[in-house]
Amino acid sequence: MNELKPRIHDEASGLDYVLVGDYYIPAIELSEDDDRPIGKWGWMHKAYMEKTNPLLLNHLILTGKLHTYLADLNEQVQERYRLIIQQMATTEGVTEDLKRQSQWEWVRAMNSIVNRAEEIIKSEMSNV
Repeated sequence: MNELKPRIHDEASGLDYVLVGDYYIPAIELSEDDDRPIGKWGWMHKAYMEKTNPLLLNHLILTGKLHTYLADLNEQVQERYRLIIQQMATTEGVTEDLKRQSQWEWVRAMNSIVNRAEEIIKSEMSNV
């Protein structure tokens, strides 16, 4: 019987594998150059991908691109979320004047806007 090599490289996938016992396991290293947070939206999208597209998720994990992908997505969604809230507040007249006049009314209006903005984002993310 041939002796197994401690480390092999698969040209088709571009991955290195390390021998552990009788099995080859992908040698995956996390990139340390991307220290951006994944955030709420990144974690939500990862959970969504686990259910709907596990092949893409596994590919991103194996190629070491998952963190960058989720961090980029989180930044884009945060900006879109902020823009939606700003537009809805302007459209509905929720201003700093309202905040000074009636804090409870302002809080009620902003909570409603934030909830609706989150639902819009969730709907848009499920179409990604």
